[in-house]
Amino acid sequence: MDQVEEILTRGVANIVPSKEELEKILKSGKKLNIYAGFDATAPRLHLGHTVPFRKLNKLAEMGHNVTFLIGDFTSLIGDNSDKESERPALSYEEIESNLKTYKEQASKVLDFSKVKVRFNSEWLKKLTFSEIVKLCQYFSVGDFISRELVKKRLNQGKRVGLHEILYPIMQGYDHYFMDTNLQIGATEQTFNLQAGRTLQKVLRDKETFFLTLDILEGTDGRRMSKSWGNAIWLDDIPNDMYAKVMAIRDDLILPYFTLATNVPGDMVRTFKKDVEKNPMEVKKKLALAIVEELHSNQEAENAAEYFRKTVQEKELPNEIEDLKVSGNINDALLKLGMSKSEAKRLIGQNGITLDNEKVANIDTQIKNGQVLRIGKKKIVRISS
Repeated sequence: MDQVEEILTRGVANIVPSKEELEKILKSGKKLNIYAGFDATAPRLHLGHTVPFRKLNKLAEMGHNVTFLIGDFTSLIGDNSDKESERPALSYEEIESNLKTYKEQASKVLDFSKVKVRFNSEWLKKLTFSEIVKLCQYFSVGDFISRELVKKRLNQGKRVGLHEILYPIMQGYDHYFMDTNLQIGATEQTFNLQAGRTLQKVLRDKETFFLTLDILEGTDGRRMSKSWGNAIWLDDIPNDMYAKVMAIRDDLILPYFTLATNVPGDMVRTFKKDVEKNPMEVKKKLALAIVEELHSNQEAENAAEYFRKTVQEKELPNEIEDLKVSGNINDALLKLGMSKSEAKRLIGQNGITLDNEKVANIDTQIKNGQVLRIGKKKIVRISS
């Protein structure tokens, strides 16, 4: 499979207006303006973000003008394309804090010697009210409220903020301002992506493209999300990252290989029969590949060995983190950053043990020196 075909098919959900037209222009030798945008609604990036990162990187390697756009201004509203409720408004201070390590995290996948970084506050904050009004005339309220999740909220009597209508227009203006040829995004962003094509067409009489990607499911089976606590984070330490991958469902092994690694597609296809016969062994290869790409080969090997000893063979590692806490299991898990509902879910799945005994109640008392295991990724020694 040639490079362009791989870019246009691997993990791709849809191409508008068509794959054939985009393939033709990509093979023409013309250098395109390409970008994907990422809002600063949380301080951490996760494995799901690497799906568009990998597309951007491959297109940059082909010599295209590729931009990693940080939505510092659009973060003031937040995209509700995949949410069933209004996003809380963020302050400039919160956004600035969230952005501190974005580039560092993204550099695990993106080669910033070939990819530019821009912030959409550069142009969006300069728009006058009259300019915003003019942009709004190219869209209708009916278009906005016909979107599935917006319609669902309205039918349920839930609030839809008037400011939310502006988000697609803001994203569309990003597309227009950078004179974009191709924008990359998630499937639920289709309406926002189309807004960019609309503005390019009416303001420049220019046809442009967008490409949507398949969604990477998180550790709980829902879309991997910054706000749902189901993510494999790019700044996870190797041991935690490896263990989280090992905890995914077997039916996600091949999608994870396809979306979240650079393992050649031909090789991924050979794993299909192996998954049916021995999913655990293929999942180990997946976890090794992900940790190796985001950390290093040595750290991946060490994480695999750590997992084998502490999870498969139930050995305690040589060094265990001390957790200074007293009280009960709930107190310990709260200190580790776990919500009460998530803790109850893990307990119900027999995913928490205390001195190798399964914990059945969140109120179980803890004692100094006891070893607490949380799922397959965390082991601590209680220190009261």
